[in-house]
Amino acid sequence: MTRILCLGDSITDCGRLFSADPLGKGYVKQLSCLLHNTDHRFSIENRGIDGFTLERLLQNTDFWLESSDPDIVTVLIGINDVGIMMNTRRSSAQQQDLMNKFVTRYELLAKKLSCTNSRKRTLYFLEPFVFPWPRCYASWAPLLSQMSVHIKKISQDHGAVFLPLQNDLDQEAARSGPASITSDGIHLTPQGHQILADKLYKLIISER
Repeated sequence: MTRILCLGDSITDCGRLFSADPLGKGYVKQLSCLLHNTDHRFSIENRGIDGFTLERLLQNTDFWLESSDPDIVTVLIGINDVGIMMNTRRSSAQQQDLMNKFVTRYELLAKKLSCTNSRKRTLYFLEPFVFPWPRCYASWAPLLSQMSVHIKKISQDHGAVFLPLQNDLDQEAARSGPASITSDGIHLTPQGHQILADKLYKLIISER
């Protein structure tokens, strides 16, 4: 049995806290359905929590790792951190200070997740994303891009797999229309969630 733990914010949560289904209605549920149809046995746990920043996620990580003892951990976090940078009248210098703190915390998260006594744990760090629909979110893109560069480097430094998402989501939005991918510029539609689930599925199966 391969145990998978999915960490994140509302995009990962996707209603699981207020639903009878503990996997929610997003990419975690879709990933579980895909993995169920394979010859390998998987268990998957959704620990995404609506509104979480990286700091809040870190406060719970030790407990989740101890209770789940996962073989695979996926992380999608960062959009709420950027929201704080953009929506609280921070100066550019203050935004950069918050970004530096985010990087320090993500490095700590990577260390916590990769530390096991008995085996190597597989880590997938997903790129946070945003869409310029509505247009107010277009100004968030530079900080998201900077954040993605940092997460990619941390992934490389700690033996994790960085999963880029923004470009593929943008391309699908251009093909099918933004409303087919995102409901509000941040959260995903079922079609958008399926893109994440398909990408994770291919990575996980390729490791088996």
